[in-house]
Order: sequence, then C-alpha cells, then structure tokens
Amino acid sequence: MQARKQPKDRNRKGSVAIIVSKDWLQLRFSYAGKRHYISLGLTDTIANRRIAEAKAKQIESDIIYERFDPTLERYKPQTALSVATASTPICTPIPTPPKTCLAELWDKYTEFQREHLEKSTIVRDYGKIEKRIQKFPKPFLEDAGTTWSEATAVQSHLLSKYAAEMAKRTLKQLSACCDWGIRKKLVSENPFKELVAEIKTKSRKASRVSRKPFSKECVAAIIAAFDNDTYCPKFTPVRHSFYAPYVKFLLHTGCRPEEAIALKWKHVEKNRIYICDAMPTDVRIRKDTKTHAPRYFPINEELRTLFKAIRPEDCHPEMLVFPAKNGKELHTHNFLNRVWKPILERLVAEGKVRQYLPQYNCRHTFITLCLESGVPSRRVADWCGTSVAVIEEHYAGSDTLRVSQRQRSHPSAII
Repeated sequence: MQARKQPKDRNRKGSVAIIVSKDWLQLRFSYAGKRHYISLGLTDTIANRRIAEAKAKQIESDIIYERFDPTLERYKPQTALSVATASTPICTPIPTPPKTCLAELWDKYTEFQREHLEKSTIVRDYGKIEKRIQKFPKPFLEDAGTTWSEATAVQSHLLSKYAAEMAKRTLKQLSACCDWGIRKKLVSENPFKELVAEIKTKSRKASRVSRKPFSKECVAAIIAAFDNDTYCPKFTPVRHSFYAPYVKFLLHTGCRPEEAIALKWKHVEKNRIYICDAMPTDVRIRKDTKTHAPRYFPINEELRTLFKAIRPEDCHPEMLVFPAKNGKELHTHNFLNRVWKPILERLVAEGKVRQYLPQYNCRHTFITLCLESGVPSRRVADWCGTSVAVIEEHYAGSDTLRVSQRQRSHPSAII
C-alpha cells in the first residue's frame, strides 16, 4: 500500500499527529519542549487508523488534564497479547515496529542538537537540510537491501540540484546524523559515510582572493560615491547617502556587517564601542558575536564625528545606530545586492576601482591598512574580534599585504 502523504503544515500546540513511515503508523507530538514518537506496530489501514486516532485522542486528553505519562508506557502497544486456556496459551504477535525514516531521524537529531547549538544555526543550517530531505526521491533508511541504493539516489539528487560543495556538505550532515542514530540505536548503519568521499570539490584557493582589501584610493572613491549619491537612481525611495554612515563604520572599524547592524546606542560609550551582538540577516535572530566574546573598539575623532552626525535628538539607548529606513535592522543581503553591488560595478566601469569586492571586504581592508601602518597583530585581533593566528596567517606576511605595500609606494595604483 502506498504511504499517504504527510501534511506540510505543523500541528497545533498540544495536538498529536498520525504519520506514516514505510506503511506503518506512528504518533508524533511535543510535550515539555521535546518531540516524541510512538510506533504503534500497526500497518496503514482504515481500521488501524481508527485505533491510532483513539490513541492520539487519549494522549491529547492526558496532556490537557495534566495526567500525561512522560515514560510513554501507557501509550505504547504491548509486544504480545496472550490468552491462557486450559491447554495451550495462544499468543498473537504484534508486527515488527517500523523502521526509522530519514526525515524522522533528522528531526530527532535536530532536537538533540538544539540543546547544544545556537538557535540561528538550527534555523538556518539544519532548517535547510530538513527542506532538502523533504525533496529526496526515497528519504528512508532501512537495515538492509535498498539502503545503499537509496543513499546513492540521494547523492545523485543532491548533485543534480546543487553545486558539488553544497551536495558534499549536505551528505556530511546526513552522515553525522546517522552516526548519532547508530549511537542511539535508532538505525543500524550509516549509508552516507563513504558517499561523502566520492564527491570531489575544487580546492579552495579563494581564501587569499576573498581577503583582498581596497586601497586607500578605493576607500575614498567608495565613500564619495555614497556621500554624494553619485550613482543613485532619480526616483529611488532611499538615497545612497542614507547608507554612507554604515559603510564608513565598516571601513573604519573592520566590524562584521552582522555586528554593525546589531549595534545600539547603548553600546556607544564616550571613548569606546561595546560590540557584543550580531544579527545574521538570513535568520533575523539576535545572537552573540561569531567568537562568542564581546569586545571594545576605541572611538577616534573620525568615529566621534560620525556618531555625532547621525545620533538622533530623541536618542534612546535601545535604538539602532545603523537602522534601515523603517527603523528595524538593516538587511545586509538586500543592501549588498541593491545598493553596494550597483555602486561598486559603476566604480569599476569608470576605472576608480579595479575589481568588485563585497561589503565584507571592508573588514579585510581595515585589517590590512592597520598592519600597513604598523599596528601590532595582537591589537588588531582584539579590535576585530579574531585571533592573532588568523591575523598572522591570512594577513601579516601574506601576498595581500605585500601587494598593498607596493600600492602604498605607488599612490596612483588601485586594486
């Protein structure tokens, strides 16, 4: 019998869902913040559905009237029903419990990881994997037989839909999920482990390129383009100059974009900035910084002038320093694609900038210019919320810094 499709929408709070896994009925519900599954040992038939519905109503009632059995023993089916007679006992065995499907296993794995990872990681990374699993051709894990063929089908599906690096990263996550499932005795093997190694990706040579800085001349050209609305469309609802303070702050502090948009006026002190929060645009969840460690950044005259110019008269400590036009956090991805990229492409076309670089390279620019000026690596690392090892490995003594030093000796050069 073909398994019935599961509803895509989530159940209301306190409700018990009846789901089908490989033609077997299961109950799924949440209680006290944890997800629970109960295998009923019943195949998906009309009669068995009525039994499952009755069991689901019993659980819902117990939750409502606060008599829920957290051990779940009250709701689990008996392994066998026996009736004693005068001669021989008659036993009616219950069918073997259903096997765990990949979607269910990933759901349990996510619930486990929720206690160890940040909420933004669960929503962004684990949520993406969940959506991909829903589109897999055969999203089930079995003990034998079709396990490997189905895993191979998943691999082929990923490679047909995503780049090799993305497909490999997804398979790594699924492999980790299966390893966890084996430890929890939910599955018997990991069919994805060897498939990960089969995907060859290009060696990442982009690390040095991705950390390429803007020259001082480029910095001046970029700031001027924002300040003067040089490339601003005539009928745009938001002028480019509105974003100039945000761009200047990135270039003058090396702050990560998600940290800059999370900055509030309560974080701006007399002589220093307290950088403690971040707001990843893709999940819109306020969290701590990438290194999970707050830091201070000194306010020089340049920054003091910047803050004085943009501080509102009715300034409240909880107000954002660099808000969007609606007063909420700036959407860095939209800014990148709708404002930053068009401006930089025009600057490149006019020969004022040699190569397009994204807004994150403002951070690399600040770090490189600091090192050029002789600022110690330890101090730069403290200012930018990174380690001395990263500064030494990726900036100090790198080709990027040597190129920048040559540019310094030739003022007319641009990146």
